[in-house]
Amino acid sequence: MAAADWRKAMNSGAAASAARSRPGMPRVPLAAVQLPPVAPASRLESWRRVFNPRRVLVLLALLVFPFVATPFITFQVAGQSLVLGLVALSLTFLGGYGGMVSLAQMTVAGIAGYSLAILGTSSGADISHQWPWWAAIPATLLIATAAATLIGWLSVRTEGIYTIMITLAIGVAFYYLVLQNYTLFNGFQGLREVYPPKVLGIDWRSPLPFYFLSLACALAGYALVRWTVRTPFGIALQGIRDNPRRMAALGFHVVAHRVAAYALAGLIAAVGGVLLVWYNGLITPGSVHTSWLINILVIAVLGGMRHPIGAFLGAIVFVLLQTFAIDLIDRERFNLVIGVVFLAIVLFSPDGLLGLWAKLRSRFASNPGAHSP
Repeated sequence: MAAADWRKAMNSGAAASAARSRPGMPRVPLAAVQLPPVAPASRLESWRRVFNPRRVLVLLALLVFPFVATPFITFQVAGQSLVLGLVALSLTFLGGYGGMVSLAQMTVAGIAGYSLAILGTSSGADISHQWPWWAAIPATLLIATAAATLIGWLSVRTEGIYTIMITLAIGVAFYYLVLQNYTLFNGFQGLREVYPPKVLGIDWRSPLPFYFLSLACALAGYALVRWTVRTPFGIALQGIRDNPRRMAALGFHVVAHRVAAYALAGLIAAVGGVLLVWYNGLITPGSVHTSWLINILVIAVLGGMRHPIGAFLGAIVFVLLQTFAIDLIDRERFNLVIGVVFLAIVLFSPDGLLGLWAKLRSRFASNPGAHSP
């Protein structure tokens, strides 16, 4: 229904209601009960919301960070956090705004990584097709997005724990496929020497260029999710998350919206998969192992499933623990540390670290004089 028709119907309903509520009184003309016009938000105010001081400060800090940090921190910690955060962002979008918790997002990223290694250049000369990067990358994103759409088409007819189980089954099936197939995926050895192309004479796998490439992709993914959830499609998707039966009764195609959400999330995960294979320089069955399917869920929950920025915050915590916790404990006990942190976050703040921060901020704001003498 168009906006003008909607306002006309609302005005007609208001006029009829006013006339019926006062029996014996003369009919009120339609013009007398016109609804007040809704003042559109000014463009300047919209720009202020987008570029508020806090966001500008965070963006400046991200731009300055690699120039003051060591190459190890820039590449191993920051770059990896941005890449994993981008894959977790796809799960945050599905789970937080669509109500669909998928454990196949790392599988989609792995499909993108394998597709790039097969279509582009790798150590397996008899497997890789040696396509130029400007043809291999779009084809890779298309293949991974199509795979995500198929996964969504298979799983959207289930809900809750059944969605988790069917996406986990798909992820496990893909893992055993690449592990046992040598003709296309080279088995357990995988495909190595998968490096980003040198465009404009820049080695994009160097710490500084890779960081800014990952940052640009992460910002684009974040902006895409923030914009999508404010569009009619995003609002309808959130309505389907809350009450799919009512949305279906209102005329919305629930299955189509959910499959489209999987496709969009698959595109985001595919970009993360391309960056991940460039970061590692290889793609193996271990990259899509069941542990990594769970790790992406852990990252998304740590940051907060209802906040797009939470995916990157959870990735930072995960990478910091993965990088430095082995200095204090054995490498084999890393999963124990991650499990303890995960349980603590779930118990004390189901909305993740951002939810915990919101609780603390509201508590101190409600008692401004609690610590004053």
